[in-house]
Amino acid sequence: QVQLVESGGDSVQAGGSLRLSCVVSVYTDSRHCLAWFRQAPGKEREGVAIISTPGGGSSGVTYYADSVKGRFTISRDNAKNTEYLQMNSLKPEDTAMYYCALRRGFCTMEVGEYDDWGQGTQVTVSS
Repeated sequence: QVQLVESGGDSVQAGGSLRLSCVVSVYTDSRHCLAWFRQAPGKEREGVAIISTPGGGSSGVTYYADSVKGRFTISRDNAKNTEYLQMNSLKPEDTAMYYCALRRGFCTMEVGEYDDWGQGTQVTVSS
């Protein structure tokens, strides 16, 4: 029912910027949470940023992992059904496969709690 498609991943030098996009086929009008996760080789998938809505299309709170706070910004364009992750001052440790995800209900950074996932887009940051 819900399809998420990420794009925007690339290989960049440290200090560079990228903007990831996630087109959501259908936004639920109920309370839900959109999030970005990332997974580096040999590591577990971790939450990066979330943006919530309490329902009815209302905007909600955003949350960022400490490792990206001040550098990454999550946003959404409801008219385009698109979620964005603006990534600035990229570091080699940001290298990972980035996934957008949707959870119905309350927001959480627990991977297993998300209902729908995109296929991922690769971000590689070179020193």
